[in-house]
Amino acid sequence: MPRPGAAVELKGRGDYVTATDRRSEAAILEVLARESPGVSVLAEERGGVRSSTMWAVDPLDGTTNFTRAFPTVEISVALLEQGRPVAGVVLAPFLELEFSASQGAGAFRNGERLLQHRAVDPSAAVVATGFPFRNKALLVRYLPVMQMALERFEDLRRAGAAALDLAWTASSTFDGFFELGLNTWDVAAGALLVLEAGGRVTDWSGGEGWLESGDILAAAPAVHETLLELAAQSPER
Repeated sequence: MPRPGAAVELKGRGDYVTATDRRSEAAILEVLARESPGVSVLAEERGGVRSSTMWAVDPLDGTTNFTRAFPTVEISVALLEQGRPVAGVVLAPFLELEFSASQGAGAFRNGERLLQHRAVDPSAAVVATGFPFRNKALLVRYLPVMQMALERFEDLRRAGAAALDLAWTASSTFDGFFELGLNTWDVAAGALLVLEAGGRVTDWSGGEGWLESGDILAAAPAVHETLLELAAQSPER
């Protein structure tokens, strides 16, 4: 981990990039070009072209955490076919965690298969979230849901790395996750982990547009139903 105060570049309000982001992305793209030539890549730092079959790459999610020596940092890579993730990995190097999944073959943490989501009473659930800090206009939708979630669930957590929040949801560390305005590379691999562990993933209206909108609800089935109820009460849907 870098020491707090490591040199960063500002891409936008609250949106940072470091040399480590760029080195990580370059290394991932080199491997993908060698192992899957001709497949499109959509990567956070270099962009790319969307296509029906493509890789979605987040070379370092939680950059603010990284620059402040907070170890909730991850790398996320997913393969999408026909607009849906079919394989993915989330790596949290400072926590020594590796999550992986492939469609129909289950989800794994450090090589051990994740069990199907346990039944949980929503009132006892601990649910992760992420604040829409880059787009404050989303607060009108987000804040009422966050308040209701605090009332309905046992507690909330906000670690600042969406793919890792999703991986922890898949492994029942958390019982659910909700956020607005994420990118494809933020959610593709983590959402597949949740699905392969028996959870549910939708957008805030209960549809399948979460990869396109970045508005995501991912949770154990009973908790997901509660999240849908709360999202339906948002003043703007």
